[in-house]
Amino acid sequence: MSPFDTKAPLLPEILSLHGKWKGKKTAVKCGDRSLSWAEFDRETNRLANAFIDAGISRGASVGVVMLNGLEMVETLIGIMKSGASSVPINLSVTDEALYAMLNDAGVAAVVVTPDQAPRLAAYQAQKRDLRLIVAGQNYDAFKTSGANSKPAVTIQDDDALNVIYSSGTTGLPKGILHTHKGRRDWAYDLAIALRYTPSSRTLFTIGLYSNISWVGMVTTLLAGGTMVVHEKFDAREALATIERERITNMAMVPIQYQRLMEVKDQEKFDLSSIRAVMSCGSPLHADLKGALIERLGPTVIELYGLTEGIITTLEPEEAEGRLASVGKPLIGTDIRIVGDDDREVPTGQPGEVLGCGRIVMPGYLNRPDATADSTWTDADGRAWLRTGDIGQLDEEGYLYIVDRKKDMILSGGQNIYPQDIEAVLIKHPDINDVAVIGGKSSRWGETPVAIVVLEAGTGIGADEIKAWANALLGKQQRLSAVEFIDALPRNPNGKILKRELRQHYGDKDYG
Repeated sequence: MSPFDTKAPLLPEILSLHGKWKGKKTAVKCGDRSLSWAEFDRETNRLANAFIDAGISRGASVGVVMLNGLEMVETLIGIMKSGASSVPINLSVTDEALYAMLNDAGVAAVVVTPDQAPRLAAYQAQKRDLRLIVAGQNYDAFKTSGANSKPAVTIQDDDALNVIYSSGTTGLPKGILHTHKGRRDWAYDLAIALRYTPSSRTLFTIGLYSNISWVGMVTTLLAGGTMVVHEKFDAREALATIERERITNMAMVPIQYQRLMEVKDQEKFDLSSIRAVMSCGSPLHADLKGALIERLGPTVIELYGLTEGIITTLEPEEAEGRLASVGKPLIGTDIRIVGDDDREVPTGQPGEVLGCGRIVMPGYLNRPDATADSTWTDADGRAWLRTGDIGQLDEEGYLYIVDRKKDMILSGGQNIYPQDIEAVLIKHPDINDVAVIGGKSSRWGETPVAIVVLEAGTGIGADEIKAWANALLGKQQRLSAVEFIDALPRNPNGKILKRELRQHYGDKDYG
């Protein structure tokens, strides 16, 4: 046994070492405010020690209900250093859902920005022992009550680092638990796949409660780069920031990239600093992917993955000829495709995507039933994560996502995948956005219905779109109807809320 300390450090230790060795380099920049690595280390130590002094450390959890900003970055890392787990929550959820998630996580404290404080006042009244920390009010006093020295806490590999609640697009949100070791390993593997280095300057335009933002955050911080954080997404400001701050990396969802490309004079912005951009959250249609590659060069990496821990990426150098693919598994992980009988299907056949590897979550918080439902065990006794997504592999092992299993349309005994139909419809010059759902049919059980957002000023009719699409679609895929909508319902990560569309159009019989 080696006499030296060879235990791999966890993220809190790695970040503290950055404070020592990268002291003057900028760690975080939000507007006109910034912190060097030395300052960032001290400020997050203060927060961590303040939590520990308040009895909030290993085994405890802290809710984070905040707008993007310097305080939110400090808070997430301060909680991490304290040994407690953070529970960052999507700001768009209802008060009822917010309270349910905080209750489920059993938070001992909640940190909020002033805009969110009124929502938490009623919750605090119910939970008299709850500590409410409000940025701009008692946040600074709380933080400065802690020492700026390294927190005296020993964090173990399997201690909880954070809980990310699922988007709830297919049901009630579940708390997805991540450990310190899991998040560190996830950061290492993603940093290689997404090309993060110490010189990375990463732009954040999605709320830091999102796992998409956590991808960029932990990889940038692990590498000792610089985070440039926007409070919210604005396409023109994002382009200006890329040029001004010499941004090298960013993670966005397809609708954001579409908005960037729609800025009228976007070609005037200098985007030559970009080294790698990641798209995830929903499919990046081949036409948009191609346009992005033409604008940004070989920097576009499409990522398919779940917060639960399965990830594939398509390397930019491998994109030609397979723009519809989401690539191959992350380093050290494996995937397979199984049919409805839970047996592996042949290459080229669709089935549910399963995955396994060191970055998979240990389970859902307080939901052993959901964890069991998401588990598939092979003949060797190895547990695999069920994704609920339908995909297929080509002869070279590249993965193609066909659709969400729960979004699949069963029409006359035939499986129809909405994504295949959407890929055709989005090519129509008068269509800005589209989703296909299964509408009720007295004849077929379900039938494809397109929910379409038209380009501004377009006067095309539903029958014209239906006729155009059906001439290109297979017989089983043909649309029964086209409905127009001003904007598709999406969660803040850009994922279309098809459950809402099915609820809205569910009472109509499309024949």
